Amino acid sequence: MKINIKKLLIMFVGVFVLTLLVSAITTFLYSLIVHGAGVFDWETSFRFAIIFGIILTWFNSRENKEK
Repeated sequence: MKINIKKLLIMFVGVFVLTLLVSAITTFLYSLIVHGAGVFDWETSFRFAIIFGIILTWFNSRENKEK
């Protein structure tokens, strides 16, 4: 079975961007509600985006490989 690098890269970028946006908005709203000052936590957002981008892309490629 041949691995399509272009598909993997597109999926990684999609998951990365979506996770980055959701995580940034979530941290902003949390700090706004709890602390009264809205601040984006970019470190956590990038960390989650990288982790989820790698893991979800890997799971999807393994699932497609088994089919």
